[in-house]
Amino acid sequence: MPIKKIRPNHSGSRNLSVQSFADVTSTEPEKSLISFRKSNAGRSLGKITVRHQGGGARRYLREVDFKRTRFDIPATVATIEYDPNRGARIALINYKDGVKSYILAPEGLKVGDIVVSSMNEAEISVGNRLPLSKIPLGALVHSVELAPGKGGQLGHGAGSRIEFMALEDEWAALKLPSGEVRRVPQSCMATIGTVSNPDWHLVRWGKAGRMRHRGIKPTVRGKVMNPVDHPHGGGEGKHPIGMKYAKTKWGKHALGVKTRKGHLSSNKLIISRRKGKTL
Repeated sequence: MPIKKIRPNHSGSRNLSVQSFADVTSTEPEKSLISFRKSNAGRSLGKITVRHQGGGARRYLREVDFKRTRFDIPATVATIEYDPNRGARIALINYKDGVKSYILAPEGLKVGDIVVSSMNEAEISVGNRLPLSKIPLGALVHSVELAPGKGGQLGHGAGSRIEFMALEDEWAALKLPSGEVRRVPQSCMATIGTVSNPDWHLVRWGKAGRMRHRGIKPTVRGKVMNPVDHPHGGGEGKHPIGMKYAKTKWGKHALGVKTRKGHLSSNKLIISRRKGKTL
């Protein structure tokens, strides 16, 4: 959806833009499919394990169905809704047998459309879910499984698309949004289409307060700290970090360091890494 720029009438709205919610058809979530989201503020057992998290607006979790195991039962799209926990839109679908469920809304899905999940044959149309072996080469898919029956794990972000490149033996080759090309079993399920709301990454948050509403606390540069708090700290005025390479808060190399473990079993499934990365 297009991004709307705010005409500034005070300093807080300067350089600020918001999403257009023209595609959202309902503002009330399905009560049977929501649960309260408890915030841990990046802490485990009272200790900070993920920095810069905390606060934020209270919000409910929408129970999105990433498996869609109700095979060969047509479902009608009832509403397209905003989900505060993700950039993409979600769709409420009503199955023919009366069951309701949330799914990730693909780009182009509209209220009244019919979607189906099948292990055998189904129409190749936006929102339908099929095994990769039943999807034509070159198709754009999302919410792809890494292992059969595990549920969609690849391609969840707003605007994400995965290119189905090839079939070889029991494997399917996929090009991920990062540029990585990897193999997954061709019996894995995938949903046809591109994830909705592709312009979400163009939103300019504009002020610190909007980030706090999202539950993101400020990040302070190491060079403006004291030496006791960060290896980059200390010095007079605006100074360089004073060392040959950047370090993390805990003294380890910060830039250009391989962080992927070399013994991962998934290494043999990766055909080529994303640009600039090697195994």
